Amino acid sequence: MTDRARLLLDQFLGALGGPGPVGGVELTPGGSLPSVFAVSDLAQASVGAAGAACARLVALGAGVGPSVTVDRDLASAWFGFSIRPEGWELVSPWDALAGDYRAEDGWIKLHTNAPHHRAAALAVLGVPGDRDAVAGAVATWSADDLETAVVDAGGAAAALRSRAAWDAHPQGIAVAGEPLVHHQVTDPVPGTAAPPMDAGRPLAGLRVLDLTRVLAGPVATRLLAGWGAQVLRIDPPGWDEPGVVPEVTLGKRCARLDLTMPEGRDRFLRLLASADVLVHGYRSDALEGLGLGAALRSETRPGLVDVSLDAYGWTGPWVTRRGFDSLVQMSSGIAEAGRAATGADRPVPLPVQALDHAAGYLLAACALTGLAQRQVDGTGSRWRTSLARVARLLVDTGTDGDLDGPGIEPAPPRSDEPVERTPWGDARRLPPPVVVDGAPLRWSLPAGPLGVSPPDWPPG
Repeated sequence: MTDRARLLLDQFLGALGGPGPVGGVELTPGGSLPSVFAVSDLAQASVGAAGAACARLVALGAGVGPSVTVDRDLASAWFGFSIRPEGWELVSPWDALAGDYRAEDGWIKLHTNAPHHRAAALAVLGVPGDRDAVAGAVATWSADDLETAVVDAGGAAAALRSRAAWDAHPQGIAVAGEPLVHHQVTDPVPGTAAPPMDAGRPLAGLRVLDLTRVLAGPVATRLLAGWGAQVLRIDPPGWDEPGVVPEVTLGKRCARLDLTMPEGRDRFLRLLASADVLVHGYRSDALEGLGLGAALRSETRPGLVDVSLDAYGWTGPWVTRRGFDSLVQMSSGIAEAGRAATGADRPVPLPVQALDHAAGYLLAACALTGLAQRQVDGTGSRWRTSLARVARLLVDTGTDGDLDGPGIEPAPPRSDEPVERTPWGDARRLPPPVVVDGAPLRWSLPAGPLGVSPPDWPPG
């Protein structure tokens, strides 16, 4: 449904401060991911927003905005996995205990992929790490009470709610009142005008500091790397996400720093001082708690394009709640609408982590728009969105998606393209979902494990 995709594109671009309808973005026809919601429209529109933002940046140097084409099937496919291993297999992104459980009065999802979130859930339930034992314990709790207890213990969980229940919930009300994108102009870059831009590699020479984890933030910085940015991802000691690392570290250097320690914090600030973009996906109060608040970031790097994401929004009682795409789907009525539409007796989520991916492309569009703004007037900027607000955008499109359609048929990886030689084995990538004329996406580094690079910018 290209018309609906274009309406969503207009909303993304409007949130970025751009015009409404954009004739320079071609949205090709194609299939739809099977869902009660317009997931493929969301995919094509969010990818298109990032492509349009890149085109506007290129136009500042070239004088003419290049055309943008978004392949609907490829956009949908990249919302799943773009990497195609050759002779090896991806690790499952889900922990054995993660998933939906029937509570005393409904359903709840436990998100246990991170070891500390798994430990918190088991501590609350008082059972060992056995799925049957967890299911038995969950059945004795009300869903809301267990959600609260797990979150209070430092874990991650979400009870199943209907759209009506979420609309009446204090956090749902808060999210409904937020803009899709919060934008604030900050201090200008000191000195003279910005250097000239290479229209073919519009982000070449720019430095992106990546403080993100699964999944939206890494999607954003992967795209920025494809247009030439030097992306340095920073993770804490011991953190890993093996199920998605081969998918999202394409084009990046990955290092580790302990930001809770003075030496790690000092090294981070030195990196930040010469960064152009910071993308972070910590909870809304996390960097403040580490002594790395917004004021210090602006002071350290005037002109910084500071882009951030959280799960449940930037206002309301859940403003600091940890969350993930699958949890927000439970909270916001998405999984309940899927259950109702299919007649299932359990939650039915989206076929892909669509909130994460759409938010990721929106974050990339924010970064590109902020860089264009800085190119024009030298000012820095802050940009914020949330998974819950992206969920609201999707839910507001209605529940008339294509449940029984033919699905998607993306073009396979091209055999004439170089093999991506990863540490896990050879792989190929699907063709990029967006083409900005004259500025093709091209990644100079293969995907690789976390923490293998030094916490330094490369020379040059």
